[in-house]
Amino acid sequence: MSSKHSSGNSRRKFLGNVAKTVAGAGLIPSVAKASEIAPNEERMVRDLKEKYSANDQVQIALIGAGGMGNADADTCISIPGVKIVAACDLYDQRLVDAKKKYGGDIFTTRDYKEILLRKDVDAVIVATPDHWHKDIAVDAMNAGKHVYVEKPMVQNITEGPAVIEAQKRTKMVLQVGSQGMSSLGNEKAKALLEAGAIGKLNYVEGFWARNTPGGAWQYDMPADASTSNVDWKRFLKNTPDRPWDPRRFFRWRCFRDYGTGVSGDLFVHLLSSMHFITGAIGPSKIMATGGLRYWKDGRDVPDVLLGMFDYNETEKHPAFNLSLRVNFVDSTRDSSYMRLVGNEGSMIVDWEKVTLTRNFSYPPDNYAQVLKSQQYAPDYDRKKMPEPETTVYTVQPGYKGAHYDHHYNWMRAIRGGKPVVEDALFGYRAAAPAVLCNDSYFQEKIIKWDPVNLKLLS
Repeated sequence: MSSKHSSGNSRRKFLGNVAKTVAGAGLIPSVAKASEIAPNEERMVRDLKEKYSANDQVQIALIGAGGMGNADADTCISIPGVKIVAACDLYDQRLVDAKKKYGGDIFTTRDYKEILLRKDVDAVIVATPDHWHKDIAVDAMNAGKHVYVEKPMVQNITEGPAVIEAQKRTKMVLQVGSQGMSSLGNEKAKALLEAGAIGKLNYVEGFWARNTPGGAWQYDMPADASTSNVDWKRFLKNTPDRPWDPRRFFRWRCFRDYGTGVSGDLFVHLLSSMHFITGAIGPSKIMATGGLRYWKDGRDVPDVLLGMFDYNETEKHPAFNLSLRVNFVDSTRDSSYMRLVGNEGSMIVDWEKVTLTRNFSYPPDNYAQVLKSQQYAPDYDRKKMPEPETTVYTVQPGYKGAHYDHHYNWMRAIRGGKPVVEDALFGYRAAAPAVLCNDSYFQEKIIKWDPVNLKLLS
């Protein structure tokens, strides 16, 4: 096993790095401040008005003007120099609402290909049901448009290579919309892990609870919606032909034909963040179980899902296990989390907070020598001044949030700055275990995956 992953030196490395940053430190503190471990090279919350002129405007089109699409668009245009010039949706009322919200002069259509023909569109936000992600993203890049595509990047394991190839060939900027990827929490957790704060990583777990009707995809269905103002046939795409069903159109996440279930909706967030923090590129084995326990509303995907993933050792990390859970019938609140566990501690990672807990069974090697050199040697049960067991890192007031930073990241890349944090390859490596988790559940078998070559194994 690579010495990079050995536990013997990790705590000494972490404490040593911390000690170097504390001037005149007589005793090693438990944790250094954020700037002392990993200073941010560049915070993306600067006011872009100073950097970009009014003529340097990025003009975007919104494809899929539902709840998440509007949230993405609203965040994106809060960045100076960004303007919405067009919108596409299959429900006419959403186009009416888009004109009211973004300006009566914006172009609206049911056909996204009309958007791609427009020379005044520089980039598109793709916030459609999952079964449209791949086609629209590829078509947009082929048309010379930059792309922000909601997670998961693809609905099916076979779709990833086409998106990766299109991005490489066209050189367009594509970013997948897992907002936590651009969060301060992820950045801090990555720095702490690399500094040896929890020792040798061996286990990661994530849990996402939802306990309200809206949170379990019970989205509102407008009473006026019908085939007269909804392009039902276009929505179906290549899925089985069915009579008009407002549940399938407005609550599409509940159905395998159009969505990716709780795994594609929520596991993919945790997978993306975990891959960023650890440097992992994917599991070698995926297993899932669960069931439809409560929401007997016609949906055909589980509302409780448990996924288990084996990650092999790489140059970036030791071998470890990942377990993910989603519960859409949870009666508790604020119980979502991601926790990384090492042999010397653990940390819970949120987008705006990291809680680091270290155990006391691995003190610095020179601790005993330090005690012996003191005037009062510990020849009786003398109490000590232990390091704090838990340290909490939180963001500074005024932080604009991960969603803002993620769109800023995309805009900066479009304008020729640093690359995005979640391109097509990264997005596929996060989406693949999520959709394979579904395959494991429905096929009732273990799935083996080659994360390096991006291939299914028999």
